[in-house]
Amino acid sequence: MRSRYRDLGFAIGRVPPGPLNAITDVPGVRVGHTTLVEGEGPLVVGEGPVRTGVTAILPPDPVFSERVLAGSFVLNGAGEVSGLTQVVEWGLLETPILLTSTMSVGKVSDATVKWMTRRFPGIGTEFDVIIPIVGECDDSWLNDAVGRHVRSEHVYRAIEQASGGPVAEGSVGAGTGLVTCDFKAGIGTSSRQVVIRAQENKGTYNLGVLVQSNFGVMHSLRVAGVPVGEILAPQFTAEGKRVRNAGSIICVVATDAPLLPSQISRLCKRAALGIGRVGSFAAHASGEIIIGFSTANKVPRSTSGMIHKIEILLDDACDGLYEAVVECTEEAIINALCMAEDMRGQSNHFAPALPLDDLAEILNRHNAARGP
Repeated sequence: MRSRYRDLGFAIGRVPPGPLNAITDVPGVRVGHTTLVEGEGPLVVGEGPVRTGVTAILPPDPVFSERVLAGSFVLNGAGEVSGLTQVVEWGLLETPILLTSTMSVGKVSDATVKWMTRRFPGIGTEFDVIIPIVGECDDSWLNDAVGRHVRSEHVYRAIEQASGGPVAEGSVGAGTGLVTCDFKAGIGTSSRQVVIRAQENKGTYNLGVLVQSNFGVMHSLRVAGVPVGEILAPQFTAEGKRVRNAGSIICVVATDAPLLPSQISRLCKRAALGIGRVGSFAAHASGEIIIGFSTANKVPRSTSGMIHKIEILLDDACDGLYEAVVECTEEAIINALCMAEDMRGQSNHFAPALPLDDLAEILNRHNAARGP
């Protein structure tokens, strides 16, 4: 039985989580998965075994006609989020965010175009064309990645089944075939409720993070600052360790705080600190890419006027959000590890689950040694 990190009796940071401790605590944000697990045994390219999928993150509907402000940060660029160049240029998000396997980015982008143009027939004629946002991680240690088993129907399913509420984590969707610090990982999420006070005014904002986590090596793993990976490493044989560290993490940040694109990009930059806390040093072949958006302001695609007013939070009030996004990112990655189960994939490659009893024992021992 797998458990989220807080269900083990531990917490990350000082800022309180939202009710679900998930990116869907940001009102209007929805998440959907399509998980593909088929076959076992030796790799036969094009046939399997298959350990992959698609995850869709949807801003409040309809994002095409009511675009939201967005930003990003690239810590290390050995990865891809297609469509990110336009987000950086315009500071706007106008499509769902899709996550998948590296080799399936093109197929997922194509399927998203099909889905969007069916729903909004004016794309490419009455309105501009679109460039979907599709992020990726390399799942080839467990998956027949070259076989590109993700099809359009899998993308449609992930988008159409996206919902608010609890988010499935671990070996689901785009996280199905992923490994973090040599343990099975995948999708993880977390949230925070940030209270911002300014003289007599007080506001509470929601901030959530979802990760597609696939980076690092075992000896680097740290949980709440404790070198868990170094402590656990002696009990794992070479079977549980990848010969080639195919890294990367895509991090999606959502908030209802009213932020400018430049402020969202600064928020994304701080998310990289959360990735580092868990043990990433942004290895040469690893891509650490963060994309974020705010639901507070909508920018209409069509309007009778040429001026549109928005509200913004002043920079001096953003420190609480910066602290929260670091905590959120760290906890989302740990949730991905805690919720994922053992998986055997192509060519009998094996990714062990993080042993939760051992994790709890290590953390309790550390906390006892540290004292009150």
